[in-house]
Amino acid sequence: MSILWCGLAIILSYLLGSVPTGLWLGLRLRGIDIREHGSRNIGATNTLRVLGRPLGAFALAGDMIKGVVPVLLVSRLDAWPHLPLACGVAAILGHTFSVFLRFRGGKGVATGAGVFLALAWLPTLVAAVVFAGVVTATRMVSAGSICAAITLAAATFLTPHGAPVRIATLLIALLVVWKHRSNIRRILDGEENRISFSTKRDAGAP
Repeated sequence: MSILWCGLAIILSYLLGSVPTGLWLGLRLRGIDIREHGSRNIGATNTLRVLGRPLGAFALAGDMIKGVVPVLLVSRLDAWPHLPLACGVAAILGHTFSVFLRFRGGKGVATGAGVFLALAWLPTLVAAVVFAGVVTATRMVSAGSICAAITLAAATFLTPHGAPVRIATLLIALLVVWKHRSNIRRILDGEENRISFSTKRDAGAP
């Protein structure tokens, strides 16, 4: 294990995770700052709501790739067995506390999905099914995200994964829930935004 190469890999993973995909798509392609519209979040859901489905899909893919690449590629800079997990966590922290946005950012769901799809694919697929079911039933992406994060953490304890992965998923799940605290308040008050499954752009998008 080389501390230098491990440190470099973790820093690169954090920087990659910090890239605000949806925000930059809106600024470069539409001249729109998505932080001024919709939920004002930089994640894929608000990108979809503000910029429409094609760019929302690009933002989702980009955020997930930010999780996959550090785990599968950047971590190859050193042979330390826990480096893929460390790089994945760094990417999630980059997304949620972006150096490009004064350490503000998204909620870590899509990037976390990319990370754990590479690290623990079966629990991630189970979480994805829960996400889809909850969103279909409630039309609230926030509710689906919270349930999926909790499901992912629980599923790693029911499948053959080591303690580092289990602890990481539990901590990331707590981070996701904490980042959704305003959504939880709106859900309890019956005021949470709901997505539309129609082919039209979501209402309120500029």
